[in-house]
Amino acid sequence: MPHTNKEEGLKRVIGVTGLSLNIINVTVGAGIFALPAIVGIELGAFSIFAYLFCGIMMAAIMLCYAEIGTRITSSGGSYAYVENVFGDYAGFIVSWLAVFGWSILGSAALMNVIADSLAIIFPIFLNPWIRGLLYFILIGFLVLTNIRGAKQGVAFIKGITFIKLLPLFAIIIFGFGLINTDNLHWEHLPSLNSFSNTTLILFFAFAGFETALGVSGEIKNPQRTIPLGILFGGGLVLILYLLLQTVTQGVLGAEIGVVSEAPLAAVAERIIGPIGGTILIIAAAISCFGAVSTDILNTPRVIFAGSADGLFPKFLSKIHPKFATPYWSISCFAGLIFVFANYGSFKQLALLASAAILLIYLLVVLATISLRMKKQENVEKSFKVPGGLVIPIFGIGSIIWLLTSLSKGEVVATLIFIGIVSVIYLVMKWIKNKYKKQ
Repeated sequence: MPHTNKEEGLKRVIGVTGLSLNIINVTVGAGIFALPAIVGIELGAFSIFAYLFCGIMMAAIMLCYAEIGTRITSSGGSYAYVENVFGDYAGFIVSWLAVFGWSILGSAALMNVIADSLAIIFPIFLNPWIRGLLYFILIGFLVLTNIRGAKQGVAFIKGITFIKLLPLFAIIIFGFGLINTDNLHWEHLPSLNSFSNTTLILFFAFAGFETALGVSGEIKNPQRTIPLGILFGGGLVLILYLLLQTVTQGVLGAEIGVVSEAPLAAVAERIIGPIGGTILIIAAAISCFGAVSTDILNTPRVIFAGSADGLFPKFLSKIHPKFATPYWSISCFAGLIFVFANYGSFKQLALLASAAILLIYLLVVLATISLRMKKQENVEKSFKVPGGLVIPIFGIGSIIWLLTSLSKGEVVATLIFIGIVSVIYLVMKWIKNKYKKQ
């Protein structure tokens, strides 16, 4: 059971502005540099509606997070919510889905964006062996940096955040004047299957806001701050994405398929010439690298803490004798990113990562409904999603609908993963009980 705030001894210092900015920072990832083309190729001008659907769906999920986050205010985010309501096994599944399904596959997807972006300037990066060498060097650098200490990792990330957001705002501001409105019309509606498949991939760019709620135990006046922070932060993310897709689609039109690897770079080239495209490509690569660096900084420490709590194998809680960092967690986490980056494309990995995070969201929404049905003290002080169960049920329906877009192979892979994790849970529980009896 997650510790209470009193037990944690944490100070509540994060307000609405801080939480909103944190949500924007963790949600606006590097995937948006590649997704406008993938969505535009499949849906054309109708792609705007995919963004709107994702935005509405995320609003429903966010509101559920807001409700449960004001009732369960201990740190831990999704894990804390699910574990409190459904118990250890459900919390265990959520932890593994978050680490392996979302973080590892998501970072592996972004490594592919780095290589794809650089390949536009240097075609040599199309070679699988050269790509593998690139992954090894970049990931190896992050491993060494983070093993030496968190301070070095944080300093690196601060600069990356600025590099990530600046070109996106520049594209919107300077690209609007180049929009051809003919490119924003559609002649026929896409099939429902095409729309759902594309929306599932697009969801990769929207997911991740819940990471900001991992500091729930440090948020002041959570009953007010969490719902406002989520809605303000999520709303701004949706507006930013809608503007980016509108500019990209409006400027490039049918040509978007030709520049599928770096659509925003193509828009930048239209704005200021070839140098603009080069700048955006480099910015996209750096942004992706920054996102991966954030994962390699944060997630291994979650694994480290989880290992101490019995969620992951014990050896992952080992500390480096000189640098006092969780070097086994860092090394194993980064190693898996390297493996999956070499054996999957951005699209494949983004799909599987989206499926993992959707399953987590599904459990959190179900936990929200379950918690509402239970009698609790001081519930009048908690935020409650308006409209009864309409919004949570819409969230559940939307999640299940998107999950049905997975291919048979992807469904099988997901079920096998959950099966393996379940076996690990049972084995670890058996070992724990055995040692207790001794």
